[in-house]
Amino acid sequence: MGDVLGVLLELLPVPLAGLAYARRCSTLASRGAPVPPGRQLAFASGLALILIALFSPIATLADDLIWAHMIEHLLIGDLAALLLVIGLTGPVLQPVLALRGLRWVRTAALPWFAFPLWAADLVIWHLPALYNGVLTSPPLHALQHACFLGFGVLMWMPVAGPLPKPSWWRNAAPLGYVALVRLFSAAFGNVLIWSGSAFYGSYAAGEASHGISPLSDQGIAGAIMMFEGGLVTLGVIVWLFLRAAREGEERQRLLDLADRQGISLDEARAARAVAAGQGSRLAERIEHGS
Repeated sequence: MGDVLGVLLELLPVPLAGLAYARRCSTLASRGAPVPPGRQLAFASGLALILIALFSPIATLADDLIWAHMIEHLLIGDLAALLLVIGLTGPVLQPVLALRGLRWVRTAALPWFAFPLWAADLVIWHLPALYNGVLTSPPLHALQHACFLGFGVLMWMPVAGPLPKPSWWRNAAPLGYVALVRLFSAAFGNVLIWSGSAFYGSYAAGEASHGISPLSDQGIAGAIMMFEGGLVTLGVIVWLFLRAAREGEERQRLLDLADRQGISLDEARAARAVAAGQGSRLAERIEHGS
């Protein structure tokens, strides 16, 4: 019964999120403000990655080996979370943020809150009592995955999300933020590699059946964490540079268009519109003289 409950707790939110996102995209398209196909693909890919992590051979192996469990968590809490955030736009999130009980999300997504919350979540769930406990409690395991995904989304929001950010949060600031995140995860990975103590005794039987020692299993998990973090960081840095160049060009086009139309448009407002993915809508308003 517990296994069935765990499966339902982890499976049902995925199609529900997909249906809600598709419906919102359809609504926005009917209003003449479609979500770019690339963002829709990113969101769908994020959901698919969650299903792969939870319902593939990786999930089965994750019950026996720490390094497989690490792969599962990185797929959910890092890669899928990033793809979901890339898939979001301001208009997509508007109905969610309008709910009274979720207004705190705007504040929590600010970098000085998002990073410590994500870091605390990572450390707490890797405490031996909880990390061992999820193997025997499907609901607890589902909660762990939900926390990794939720706080992962929160962590990526200052980098790739559409929520408002301070005017100085451009170019170098997001790069520094990503570096800080990866420095923390690298330090955590090093603890797993060089601790000299096996933290998670509940994996002993699975490790023995696969012919791997507890320390080797734990060390491989730490190495995977560091390797994945390095690859993702490199990709995000390249993406940030490309995004900065694209947004700079779009911002300048808006300013030039406003100048030709004889409309006053300050650079800060143009930058906010571009960062929120609303550059085309602002351009339409400028062309119509509003």
